[in-house]
Amino acid sequence: MNALPQPNSDLPNHGLPNYDRRAPRLSLSDITHAVLRFEDGHRTQAQLEVISLTGGMLSMPKPLDRESRVKLMFVTPTGPVLGTAEMLKPVSWTQQPFRFVGLEGDDQRRLQESIQSSFGQVSKDQEWIDKFRAALDHQGPPRRRLFSSSLAAFTLALLSLGSAIYFFSIFNTLNIHLR
Repeated sequence: MNALPQPNSDLPNHGLPNYDRRAPRLSLSDITHAVLRFEDGHRTQAQLEVISLTGGMLSMPKPLDRESRVKLMFVTPTGPVLGTAEMLKPVSWTQQPFRFVGLEGDDQRRLQESIQSSFGQVSKDQEWIDKFRAALDHQGPPRRRLFSSSLAAFTLALLSLGSAIYFFSIFNTLNIHLR
């Protein structure tokens, strides 16, 4: 078995330093069936929810023991992938993460190509998101609304003065004295 790829492989880094990045994760919108084969030959089925070059998340009828080693097989758009996986601590009764501990070169290549092609489909959206984030980062500090507060206070004072003048004019017209 070949060594597993490092998280900072050939995929685009979107401006992040390599040491801060995890392997890109691909959340699967379509149902992707997976088969897990144990050392004793026993098999179980699961659905692949998230995949990366280093592991992923499975939806299963019931979780497996932590650190169980299984052969994991699933089909990607670029072909089948078969690797050795170690089950990690379940996150719920039906979801359990895993990490690859062994992946042959061809399987690794098919998985990488499948992830890269999926990321290529969203690259335009990612470019727009990156531009938006950059614009937010380059904005100056928020402007204080001193002008609008001053304008509101001035308007309130003017309305109060106008109301007072109006009421005094009514009293004068009706010859009503305030004493």
